Amino acid sequence: MAVYSVSEVSRYLTEILREDPVLQNVWVRGEVGNLTRSAAGHSYFSLRDADATLRCVMFRGGGVGADLIEEGSAVIAHGRVALYEPRGDLQLIADVVQPEGVGELQLKLEELKMRLEKEGLFEESRKRPLPRFPVRVGVVTSPTGSVWHDIQNVTTRRYPAVELVLAPALVQGNEAVPTITAAFDALEQLDDIDVTIVARGGGSLEDLWPFNEEDVARAIFKSSVPVVSAIGHETDYSIADLVADVRAPTPSAAAELVMPDQAELLGDIMVLRRTVSSIITGRLETAQWEMEALLPRLQRGLPDFDTLRLRIDDMMRTTAGHLRGTMQVAGERVNGLRGKLESLSPRDTLLRGYAIVHREATVVTSPSQVADGDMIGVTVADGDFKAEVTGDGARPVSRRRRRSRKSTPSEQASMDLFED
Repeated sequence: MAVYSVSEVSRYLTEILREDPVLQNVWVRGEVGNLTRSAAGHSYFSLRDADATLRCVMFRGGGVGADLIEEGSAVIAHGRVALYEPRGDLQLIADVVQPEGVGELQLKLEELKMRLEKEGLFEESRKRPLPRFPVRVGVVTSPTGSVWHDIQNVTTRRYPAVELVLAPALVQGNEAVPTITAAFDALEQLDDIDVTIVARGGGSLEDLWPFNEEDVARAIFKSSVPVVSAIGHETDYSIADLVADVRAPTPSAAAELVMPDQAELLGDIMVLRRTVSSIITGRLETAQWEMEALLPRLQRGLPDFDTLRLRIDDMMRTTAGHLRGTMQVAGERVNGLRGKLESLSPRDTLLRGYAIVHREATVVTSPSQVADGDMIGVTVADGDFKAEVTGDGARPVSRRRRRSRKSTPSEQASMDLFED
């Protein structure tokens, strides 16, 4: 026989309660009794009927409807059943309290709101601002209802430059939820949507119920662009409104929030135009005043061009005189060198009666360079001839007269040899 401690039994009962799906998500109806509120703001009470009593607690900030807990009031409470082990008390940890008589849909709505709020779907810090000048606006609504026409009319009046992209959906009935989520999925496939409006006209809680469904809430939460929700009339408030980035009281108001007013824009443009014109005019006038003030200084700073021209003329005359003198001296030097060269010219020497004797391109300067019978060339002033060496002297063989206008090759060669 096994014997367990009190703690072991308590822990065992706690585990059983935690694993029971009914007791972890239970609605309980009863009359409030034994109500006390701690200094920390927690509410401790009992729910009782004719046959039983259940201890309950609602922690401060941990639920909705704490102000409805009054001694003797009939309420419906939602929460989870747990065991308080130190005292062995079985109690309901409540998170929603509603007056008895509230319908099932309202209770379901409050439960979903609490759950989604804990997940952060209503968090204000994640909500995005609307674009100032949207280009394409997605609209999730019924294509046959007045809502679609109202949004079109407001757009045409306020900002006709925008393009409306309708993602049709049912907005009432059992088939509405999948069509609404499909419409959001279709808009997600378009990469140029700037903002989305989800809208529906007024109706009862049952008519508006598709926009209180979890799937619709998560579709809005997953949208990659800001979402404006306009469900029902101004007094209606749905879960879609809580998840959306911006809530509008009516579909027409949603369109006005999204679309800038072209009349206001034109007014702003006119104001900006006058402001810019005034700024530009002021700057131009200032620049003109500064230029007029600087002009005399600029004129005083200009060089004296007349004096510079006179200096340039003087320099050119001086340079021309130096150049002429230099050219004259150079010409006289050239003439002197020409006279020296002419006095040393072989031709002038030949004119004085000298001759050049050569044998096979070699100038003969000694009798020992030739022998009897050798043929030699003789160049004189007006030509050249060949001669044969004999014991009695050279005997001419042939003679060629020099042309006055041009030296012959042999003459030129002889003169070259002479010069050498």
